[in-house]
Amino acid sequence: MPIATVTLPASATASAITLPAIGQGTWHMGEGLAPRDDEVRALRQGLDAGMKLIDTAEMYADGGAEEVVGEALAGRRGDAFLVSKVYPWNAGRDSAIAACERSLARLRTDHLDLYLLHWPGSIPLDETLEAFERLRDQGKIRRFGVSNVDVDDLETLWSLPGGRDCTVNQVLYHLGSRGIEHSLLPWQRERGLPTMAYSPLAQGGRLRDSLLADPTVTTIADEHGVSPAQVLLAWAIRPTLAHPDGEQRDMIAIPKAIRPEHVRANAEALTLRLDDAALARLDAAFRPPSRKEPLDII
Repeated sequence: MPIATVTLPASATASAITLPAIGQGTWHMGEGLAPRDDEVRALRQGLDAGMKLIDTAEMYADGGAEEVVGEALAGRRGDAFLVSKVYPWNAGRDSAIAACERSLARLRTDHLDLYLLHWPGSIPLDETLEAFERLRDQGKIRRFGVSNVDVDDLETLWSLPGGRDCTVNQVLYHLGSRGIEHSLLPWQRERGLPTMAYSPLAQGGRLRDSLLADPTVTTIADEHGVSPAQVLLAWAIRPTLAHPDGEQRDMIAIPKAIRPEHVRANAEALTLRLDDAALARLDAAFRPPSRKEPLDII
């Protein structure tokens, strides 16, 4: 069965690219919570399994996660679509250049495929955009985007010269947190701006356990012969209802995994298709929002 994919739009300096709809997150890597060798192996295993996109940030372990990624990509940089993020206070006209160069050094590479503003801060978006365009002109990044940005800031970005070259908005999204479906996702879909979903398994709290143990989720998992986590991933990357072509998607999920069986399961979720009946049952158990909600951020 073919894997689920998402196409990122072309920008001023990069062609459109089609990627697997599940990538690899690295939050909490490099913190000593797992042996470093296991983290490196997990990322390499994910690449071998086809999860080409690797997402990291200068914030994660104060650059330690980038160092883990750099080690994992030694000798195989061409296998990965590499994403990193800049702190909002480092997103200035010159400070973003310096921050990106530090990230590149930790990642042992000369370019990022995608560079994101981690979340909005006090530095005006037009200044950050200028820095991103300079980095792109210098060949240090191929594309730029944003993270944890709601409609108001996206509208500001869209109004700036060059702002529509934004490639993606990375936000928290999972079955238990659907607030973006009311206003943000429709806004992005009207403009062809894909979304990257972090914490698609509600990692980092008790909510994860409640989602994975929810009777509707576990029943659907049993019916499909898969794990509850795979159901949550397949739900997150389900085809958008905005297109009649059922295989067209605009959501990339980036779960983190260390254990080999979890890496393998994440990759296998790329071929899992939930039918309309299963999706309707999940909608009934976890209602989509009826009004705009504050952007969920962790």
